[in-house]
Amino acid sequence: MKTKEELPDCPVATTVELIGSKWKLLILRNLLVRPWRFNEMQKSLDGISQRVLTDSLRSLEADGIITRTVFPEVPPRVEYALSDIGESMRPILMAMEKWGIEYKASFES
Repeated sequence: MKTKEELPDCPVATTVELIGSKWKLLILRNLLVRPWRFNEMQKSLDGISQRVLTDSLRSLEADGIITRTVFPEVPPRVEYALSDIGESMRPILMAMEKWGIEYKASFES
């Protein structure tokens, strides 16, 4: 997790730094619904490479936005879910969804 000193002074810039990539936003969108396993997440995100997904998940976990749970099974099962901090972003992501719906609807008029 980044320290306060490592984050930008601007709160919007802080948010963009933490979740501003296309893939991170789509990962969070999926995790709003339920926990996901790596392979099903990769299949649901058309065009993402294994490396980019791995890096994005590690970054989100390091920043405390998601959790990674390893189940002691053979073969090992790993699930990713929103942390409490990640869950606090739900209104932001829902507002983005609402805006996207309204924007797309504006072309239909």
